[in-house]
Amino acid sequence: MSHSPEDEIEDSSAPLIEHLTELRTRLIRSVIAFMIGMIICFTVATPIFNFLTAPLCQVLADRGQNCDLIFIKPQEGFFVAIKVSLLGGFMLSFPYIANQMWRFVAPGLYKSEKGAFLPFLVASPFMFILGAAFAFYVVTPLAYDFFLGFQQFGAEGEAVVGEPQAAAPLSVVFQGSAQEYLDLTIKFIVAFGLCFQLPVLLTLMGKAGLVGAAGLRSMRKYAVIGILVLAALVTPPDVITQVILFTVVYGLYEISIFLVQRVERQREARMRAEGTWFEDDDEEDEDPLDEEFGQGGNGDGEPKP
Repeated sequence: MSHSPEDEIEDSSAPLIEHLTELRTRLIRSVIAFMIGMIICFTVATPIFNFLTAPLCQVLADRGQNCDLIFIKPQEGFFVAIKVSLLGGFMLSFPYIANQMWRFVAPGLYKSEKGAFLPFLVASPFMFILGAAFAFYVVTPLAYDFFLGFQQFGAEGEAVVGEPQAAAPLSVVFQGSAQEYLDLTIKFIVAFGLCFQLPVLLTLMGKAGLVGAAGLRSMRKYAVIGILVLAALVTPPDVITQVILFTVVYGLYEISIFLVQRVERQREARMRAEGTWFEDDDEEDEDPLDEEFGQGGNGDGEPKP
């Protein structure tokens, strides 16, 4: 497909060494931004951790228990602060890092390609935040409510003379490790954030012509198996979170099919307007009754006029 004069590629005939130097500069700036974001989050690690413990504390409060997490190793508090800083620093510096990567790639793109790629660059962090919020506010409370529902175990009570033997509950008080809780919560957030990238990834691949709506429809049964395996790997072994993850990811897969089909229709309409669209599969588009009486026939075995 030819490009119009105003769609000319930007002048970027710099030798390879200059491109590598620019890439190094962009990466160094991104690392510095990440380190600054990490340091900022390290100074407020306690409020961030308190915010992350809100789902667990709410579940424990509903059960009449205090939200007390403990450190079981001397160095655990330090590593909890580091993990909080890593997560917060990345999210804080991501807009700047994305801008640096875009400024490195953009000079090698046509103007039309920039217009097509830029929406995906904006949609990707938005979908990640949406998935992370869904995991934090919906999935995490349900998961912890399910897990903490096993604090009561039935035990045989001691027999009392003159009274029937009764079953007495054995109360188990939850005193969780702060590091274990943080690891599981971050696992939820990252897993759902990445899964919500599926429509962005497949639509971008459809834009590049790497996948098609028909192909994605034919792969539905394999997608179901793959999503089930993914749900079993990235979630704890409980049915609730696995069912939620499967339902959400499969719904995103169906949305991706719709978006890819929309991209294909827009491409076809544009190519028809430019006069560059050709029907390659005319025979497949013919009515099956025509094939029965002869290709392009009129029902009597005669070709159409």
